[in-house]
Amino acid sequence: MAKFIKIVSVILIVAATLFLAATATYFIITADAKLDPEKLDLSSRIIIICDKDGNRLENASVSDKRANIDAKDLKDYTKNAFIASEDREFYRHNGLNYKRMLKALYRNVTSMKFKEGASTISQQLIKNTHLTGDKTIKRKLKEIRLTRQLEKKYDKDEILSMYLNTIYFGHSCYGLDSAAHFYFDTDAEELTLNQSATIAGLLSSPNNYSPFKNPEKCIERRNLVLKSMLECGFIDEYEYTENIKKPIDAVPNSNDTRYGDYLSALFDELDDLGVDPRNGDEQYTIYTSLDRNLQTKIEEIKFDTDSAVIIRNADGGIAAYSSSIGSAKRQIGSAAKPIFVYAPAIDTGKIHLFTRIDDAPVDYGGYSPENYDKKYHGTVTAEESLMYSYNIPAVKVLNAAGIENAANYAEKMGISLEEDEKNLALALGGMKNGMTLRELADCYSTLQRDGIYSRSHFIEKICDKNGDIIYERGQNLRRVFSEGTAHLITDALIRANEEGTGKVLKNSGYQIATKTGTCGNRDGNTDAYAVSYTTSHCIAVWLGDRQNNRLEITGGTNCCAITKQILNELYRAAQPAPFKTAGGTNEIEIDRQEYESCGNILLADDNSPKLNRLKVKCLKENTPTAKSNNFTKPTIQKPSILVNNDKICIVLCQTNYYEYLIYRQNANDKTLIYDGKWKEKIEDIPKDGSYLYSVVPYYDDGKNKYYGDEIILPQVNIFAEKITTKLPGITKRDWCNE
Repeated sequence: MAKFIKIVSVILIVAATLFLAATATYFIITADAKLDPEKLDLSSRIIIICDKDGNRLENASVSDKRANIDAKDLKDYTKNAFIASEDREFYRHNGLNYKRMLKALYRNVTSMKFKEGASTISQQLIKNTHLTGDKTIKRKLKEIRLTRQLEKKYDKDEILSMYLNTIYFGHSCYGLDSAAHFYFDTDAEELTLNQSATIAGLLSSPNNYSPFKNPEKCIERRNLVLKSMLECGFIDEYEYTENIKKPIDAVPNSNDTRYGDYLSALFDELDDLGVDPRNGDEQYTIYTSLDRNLQTKIEEIKFDTDSAVIIRNADGGIAAYSSSIGSAKRQIGSAAKPIFVYAPAIDTGKIHLFTRIDDAPVDYGGYSPENYDKKYHGTVTAEESLMYSYNIPAVKVLNAAGIENAANYAEKMGISLEEDEKNLALALGGMKNGMTLRELADCYSTLQRDGIYSRSHFIEKICDKNGDIIYERGQNLRRVFSEGTAHLITDALIRANEEGTGKVLKNSGYQIATKTGTCGNRDGNTDAYAVSYTTSHCIAVWLGDRQNNRLEITGGTNCCAITKQILNELYRAAQPAPFKTAGGTNEIEIDRQEYESCGNILLADDNSPKLNRLKVKCLKENTPTAKSNNFTKPTIQKPSILVNNDKICIVLCQTNYYEYLIYRQNANDKTLIYDGKWKEKIEDIPKDGSYLYSVVPYYDDGKNKYYGDEIILPQVNIFAEKITTKLPGITKRDWCNE
């Protein structure tokens, strides 16, 4: 018994020591944690947004849109929507929910990650106004102490009011009143139950649950809030059932539409950066890449469909952005071909742009692609296939180069393909979820930037009221394609702009590289694209229907027409510099006859005439090394020899550029019977006897003659009574001895 008491005493002493140590540590760490009432009111805090020239955007700063509300003036279901979804014990605890904290502590310990915080509404208010977003023990302890101070100083309705006035609801909306006006064009005090649940559902991720970006997810989240309200007894079964059936009636406030899409995307990026200008200073200035003139231009364009336009500078800054579907992902159609098919195939040495491909029916285990025009075009080059956006050659190239190869390149450009997306349909843009227009523009900008990928951005830097930089965009560059590959694809897309699918944009007076894409079938199209780039900008345009209804739209016609308007505005004052696409490539001459007759790629013979030289450009690392010797040592197929009565006929295979020596030889002498250019037949009438005829091809460049091997033809025997050869029994008739 004494031993047991001793053990218990030791345990109690250790526990007390640990408790005292923890308490001391807590007070030491949180000694400077003082509640600042001024920080709880963000109405005086300003977030200024500036364009690319550093000029402030009128009516775009957060302070211009914020109005404080009092929780006592809100309808009960509006307050309860936030309490049910964020902190069910709000009116019953002293700011800290110890039960939730213990559960979170257990999950963090078992997962070895500090990912759950069990924050109450009071804690969230402190975190949003007094602390950074870092997930550290030190910050959490300060949060706890400040929360206790908050609860002692203010009552619950005051805390709820301050909380609702400081939280972020997406689309640059800070505070409930701002969100109510933006999403539903009403005062916060007039929100319906359905609207209240929708706005409360935004809190965990405004990006993901925005009704303008992901309406389906928004409805799911709203219904989850309504379910929580039902479980808490805030609404009854009838109210729950009726409201989960209702659609989302969110419509952006028309008064906030100027620069609206750009600002919405900007604040989404701010969220992704983890930089929260609400904390700390009373004033922040966000410097952006926004070009007001371009933004105004694309906002003035009249669209008959849903639309999206993004203009990306060469340095990655987004100069203008407009989208009726937000950052929704869509199928990209043939816009996939340069980035997922031809560039990877060239970069890995699988093809050249001048590689010849048979555009003919093909079947890959039941997958039989068709061309957009339902026609087959015979033997075409890879470049022609890209320029005119033929489908069958693209699928053949992807099959030859490898789907995993394409997936690896996509990954380097920030596009992660799921396993069921890794199939030949990828060549035609067949993807499970598709891509955002911003992602697509970033991929094409990789070609514009000589093969180097950089993610686009809206925000250049953020400064505090003293002008000190608290965030500045860094250079996050990644090599994807070789310089030569990027240049070769750019060359092909310049031609596509001039004579291929993007020819609506030709005759601009400066170089533009363009690829179009269209998704649909004979009943109409759902998505249409034009992605164009110069040395200065990348312009991506999408037209379609968010509900996938069929429309009479194409990338080459409708999207290119919009691109043309934008280009006229972009380069009204000065044209962009021309592309320099020689780097990383070699310009070579190949044997035209070998290439066109059988697809062989051989460097031209040193003695080859100009007409037989075909000038092409290839990747430096994939320059052909084999050389033709067709003119250094001419070679022909073996001629035929015919006998028509007493006349000998030698039939020559047709060749360009060669001349021929033809000899007749018998036992006594060897006689040259012909020296000259190709003829279909060379005839000879010899006397009786046995003869061997031979042919020597040669090439005469005007200075020298280059002779091929002498070709001996079968022996011919001629007699007065009959003519025979190696084949007996044939006399006085036409015959051929090969």
